[in-house]
Amino acid sequence: LDNARIHHAKMVKEFLQEEGQCFHFIYLPPYSPQLNPIERLWKWLKDTVIANVFHKDRNDIIQAINRFVNYIHERPEEVLQRLGCAG
Repeated sequence: LDNARIHHAKMVKEFLQEEGQCFHFIYLPPYSPQLNPIERLWKWLKDTVIANVFHKDRNDIIQAINRFVNYIHERPEEVLQRLGCAG
């Protein structure tokens, strides 16, 4: 987990006290998005769907996001490689 405030919230701490034996969370150092693969996915999404693209309305943005999601679902090996999670 990154060190977002929500990950340290009372609700999370209570959950861990009740269910903690099932989970082991590792907190990443602050300001280290390079260690979190999901950050690379968000960047890829933004670069593909938002950066330098004009969307005529909200529905157009939703369709672009859906195309991106479909693309990554169809190419899991490429996604893992791009995110640095595969050899």
